[in-house]
Order: sequence, then structure tokens, then C-alpha cells
Amino acid sequence: MSSGDLLNIQPTELKFPFELKKQSSCSLQLTNKTNEYVAFKVKTTNPKKYCVRPNTGIVLPGATCDVTVTMQAQKEAPQDMQCKDKFLLQSVTAPNGATGKDITPEMFNKESGKVVEEFKLRVIYIPANPPSPVPEGSEEGSSPRASGMENGNPGTSLFDAVSRSLEEPKEKSEAWSMVSKLTEEKNSAVQQNQKLRQELELMRKEISKNRPGGVSFLFVVVVGLLGLLVGFLVKKS
Repeated sequence: MSSGDLLNIQPTELKFPFELKKQSSCSLQLTNKTNEYVAFKVKTTNPKKYCVRPNTGIVLPGATCDVTVTMQAQKEAPQDMQCKDKFLLQSVTAPNGATGKDITPEMFNKESGKVVEEFKLRVIYIPANPPSPVPEGSEEGSSPRASGMENGNPGTSLFDAVSRSLEEPKEKSEAWSMVSKLTEEKNSAVQQNQKLRQELELMRKEISKNRPGGVSFLFVVVVGLLGLLVGFLVKKS
């Protein structure tokens, strides 16, 4: 807090949260520490950049007045976030019962025997979005990238896992195809075997019917050939 004979000023610095392309405001609190009416006026070195409400006024004895300073949206940040703008607060005693309409520029002229208090306030920029702390999971040894490195080759484990996931379905598909093919061949051989047995039985009955007295040599040869064929098919299946 800055204290003069007329006003107490708080704070003594104008601190603006700085964010590109956004307005920012801060306030001053002026307290009259006398038993007289006090007039004040706020000036700045960069009037186009700032808006002061109110920029002039009367503070009653023992009363407090709030002044709001608004910085217009800025398109670029100053180097090192340093601002050279400054404000000047002038205060002077005023006639009892005076109002804001009674304030004139001549009231703040330093004439002989007239006391005009002046306080300079500098501008400070504060980052609107300070950097966030580093997450615990980003510490060395717990990084997600670190878990994917083996033998100095990043991503080896991930590559192997993907390769296995692509190869396994392929191997399973080939195995199922082979099993399906063998099953079909076995079923075909069994059906062929049954068909040959049926034909053999029919031939046996036909021969027995035509020659009831005995078995011919031709029948024996046919039965032998059919037996060899059946054995071969069964062995293959």
C-alpha cells in the first residue's frame, strides 16, 4: 500500500493477466484518509491501450473509491513479457460538496501554495496460463516409449507382437484347411469301400445263383482283386 497525505493507494502496481487477443483488467482502491473532499485523476503513457473507469472522481472523507483499468486485447506479446507503460495518479483537495462534474484540468495544476500529490504506478504482465507440472508418469523409467524398447531397438516388442498376431491366424487357417481336406478324403474312401463291398456281395450272390454247385476260378480272381483294392483304399484313408 502506498500512502500519501491525501490518499492510500492499493495496490502500487497494475498487474494484468496477459493472454493474446483477450482483454484483461485490474483494479485500484483509493482511500481518503483526510476529513476533506479529495479529487483524483488517472493518466497513462499509452491512453489508446488502456481504459480507466473512472479516470477522474471525488473521494469523500474516510471513504473508498474503486478504479478499474482495462487493457485492450493485444495481438502480440512484448519481449520477455516486460511492459514500459506507466500510470500517474494525481490527487488534490476539493471544495466540500464537490462532485465529479466539478472537476477541471486546472485543479491539478501545480500552482504556488497548491499541493498536488502524484503517484506513479508501473504495469506488470502475469502469464494467464502458467505451465502445468510434469506428470509423474513421464519420469525416466516409466515412459511408455521405454517399455517398447528392447536391446536398444525401439518398438521391437510391439513389432513382434503384431507379427505373431498376423501369423497365428494364418497358421490356424492352414491347419483347418488340411484337416478339412483329409476328412473329405477319408469320407470319400469309406464311401468307396462300402460301395465296393456292396458290389462284391451282389456279384457273389449272382455267381452263387448261376452256379450253385461250386465257386468258379473267375469268382476267386474277382474277389481277390476287389480285396486288394479295398485294402489299398483303407490303408490310404
